[in-house]
Amino acid sequence: MKQKKFESCSMSPRHFIPQATMWSFAGLILFAGFVRADDWPGWMGPRQDGSWNETGLVETIPSEGLKVKWRVPVGLGYSGPAVAGSRVFLSDFQKETGESTNDFNSRAQIKGTERLICFDSQTGKLLWQYAYPEEYKISYSAGPRATPTIQGDKVYHLGAEGHLACLETATGKLVWKSDLKKDLGSTTPLWGFCSHPFVHEGHVYLMAGPSDGALVCLDQATGKLKWKALPTKEPGYAPVVLHQGKSGPELLAYHPEAVASVSPKTGAVNWQVPLTPQYAMSIAGPRVAGDVVFASGIGDTGVAFEITKGESGKPIVKELWRQTNKTGVPSANSTPLLVKGVIYGCDCQTGAFRAVDLRTGNRLWESFLPTTGNRRGAHGTAFIAKAGDLFYLFSETGHLVLMKPNPEEYIELGRFKVLEPTNESFGRPVVWSHPAFAQKAMFARNDKELVRVELAK
Repeated sequence: MKQKKFESCSMSPRHFIPQATMWSFAGLILFAGFVRADDWPGWMGPRQDGSWNETGLVETIPSEGLKVKWRVPVGLGYSGPAVAGSRVFLSDFQKETGESTNDFNSRAQIKGTERLICFDSQTGKLLWQYAYPEEYKISYSAGPRATPTIQGDKVYHLGAEGHLACLETATGKLVWKSDLKKDLGSTTPLWGFCSHPFVHEGHVYLMAGPSDGALVCLDQATGKLKWKALPTKEPGYAPVVLHQGKSGPELLAYHPEAVASVSPKTGAVNWQVPLTPQYAMSIAGPRVAGDVVFASGIGDTGVAFEITKGESGKPIVKELWRQTNKTGVPSANSTPLLVKGVIYGCDCQTGAFRAVDLRTGNRLWESFLPTTGNRRGAHGTAFIAKAGDLFYLFSETGHLVLMKPNPEEYIELGRFKVLEPTNESFGRPVVWSHPAFAQKAMFARNDKELVRVELAK
């Protein structure tokens, strides 16, 4: 099946554009006026929304493919790369003993070396590495999960067993480190610590705390605990997302019991909306468009709600819809993008890439082409980034897929095989790592290599 349309979509059907008959959209303008090109300093880019300010990029895949500027060997990992200036940062794991298995409900025990490594972005030359011995006791044990975060002349790294470190970007010199299990009393979740460090105004925020406070705020200069918030049995796996709310900045935190708004200064909770994904798998970051917040997870779990300001100045939460087995898109590995009132994301239960009306939850269309390639598959994944009017999808099959977002249909403008899928899940080969986009290029990894692919016209 190439694409499935839903009756709830009233738009007239058109046809998917296969690679053999691709055409470019004449006069496509990525950005009007002067736009400064972005670095990719952490998870989902500089604004945590998957957007990339860049011009002069390919709009289709040329017949000869894309230029691969360099490939360098790396170890195991789900962690995505981060890029700032002339440097690329990546976390990985070099296994020495034990069997790395992907049993959904059990922890594999393996030993080896966990690292943060730094490369020259132009040549791929290894500049420095920060390495330490580590023992994993987690499910899906193929390396660290969290993308490094770059803030100024520092980089922040979180390992799968809770090794948090701040280092100098230029030299790799250790500034401070913290063992979250020893220092905070945290317990390693079944699938490891996954919350990408979020750095903001002198603080580091993580969903990695103990039961009396899943959201932790650490001093950026020392790593010492400032406050904890959101008591819950487990912290989950989601990132902390900054949002400019009605009354100022707020942190959106999705834990296994609710989506919450928290003050970045004090940890005070502004509101919470109940949301309980199966297996405590709160993974995808909450998304915001205007006054509407969307969050979802495994088990037909999802909600969209509107935040308004009451007469007293306090926020008012109005629920718009809840996920069912016929509405919404329950997301996990890949965080959805919201574009012009439409949610574009991956259904973690069927593996379909789907478009959904943000305000109603009605499903518009779905396709397996950018995720599994051709069939239903649990946790079928495509990581989404956006530049101008195009999506740059990194499929679990190892392909870069160019897509034109459209509420009526799936429109593919071409694909290029970047990496081999070196991991496994549910009986199929996969590569699950969000790439970075910077310098008119894509930086992507599997469990064997990191690659730079040129995207300039």
